[in-house]
Amino acid sequence: MGLLSAIVSLPLAPVRGVIWLGEVIQDQVEQELRSPAAIRREIEEIEEAAEAGRISEDERDQALREVIARMNRPPGAIPAEEGSDQREP
Repeated sequence: MGLLSAIVSLPLAPVRGVIWLGEVIQDQVEQELRSPAAIRREIEEIEEAAEAGRISEDERDQALREVIARMNRPPGAIPAEEGSDQREP
């Protein structure tokens, strides 16, 4: 029965390979986004932009909140839609 199921499932091998590759890429991206060096670099860029006047204090605070939220999000979690937690005036 093992040979028969292997033959029947053979056409699905490329699909399994693509799914596996997608999972590997996702893991690499999450590791890069969650690395302390990447987070520190992003916070420094936000602070530099605020000091140079390229972004306002409100934009700076929002950007820092997003970095912290991404840092605290469990691996593999899907981020909430941007702006979904903001209330309309």
